[in-house]
Amino acid sequence: MENHPYGACIEACDACAAACDHCAVSCLQEPDPKPMARCIALDIDCAEVCRLASAAMARDSEHAQAICALCAQLCEACGTECGRHHHMEHCQECAEACLVCAAACRRAALHGSVGAP
Repeated sequence: MENHPYGACIEACDACAAACDHCAVSCLQEPDPKPMARCIALDIDCAEVCRLASAAMARDSEHAQAICALCAQLCEACGTECGRHHHMEHCQECAEACLVCAAACRRAALHGSVGAP
């Protein structure tokens, strides 16, 4: 994807979706996952929208910028929530991936296809 105009953002979205999936599953495996309900829900929403954004950019959809704007919002929300769980490594890794993706999607939403940051 390095030659694709949205390449860097597509890669960030794909990495974020994987991190969110891992975080959700890890949260569900906690002894008491109930306190992690918001984190899990945001992980699932974020992963799905990241996959949608990645696909839209890969096919140069006319709606890619709007989808990227939504993706940035969800990534920021998920990153903030995961960042609150300092004692969970998977949440911290997810928060980092979300914030990287949010920045890439914000750039794509504002400027259209963008290369590496």
